Amino acid sequence: MNDLVHTCSQVVRDAEGRGYAASVHALERSDGIWETWLEFNGLGRDVTLRSEHESEQPNRRAVLYWASGLQPSYLDGALLRATRARLTELRTMFEGRAA
Repeated sequence: MNDLVHTCSQVVRDAEGRGYAASVHALERSDGIWETWLEFNGLGRDVTLRSEHESEQPNRRAVLYWASGLQPSYLDGALLRATRARLTELRTMFEGRAA
């Protein structure tokens, strides 16, 4: 089950100054390990960016601890990674249609 485990209080901004609300999500795997990722929802825009795998934690309590310690610089980097992943996905879709 996908859990929303933490909502970050600060607004994260991309290189163009657009704001995003960041949240931490986690999923418990069959082996009991929790995988985490971040989602960035555009403020005033209908856009959501999702980072790839960010962390593995042994339990939900450890996920909460990890999420509560995320610093602005980490969130900035995660937003950049999520943006690049989305651009790669769109580029691949476009190239597939053009072929």
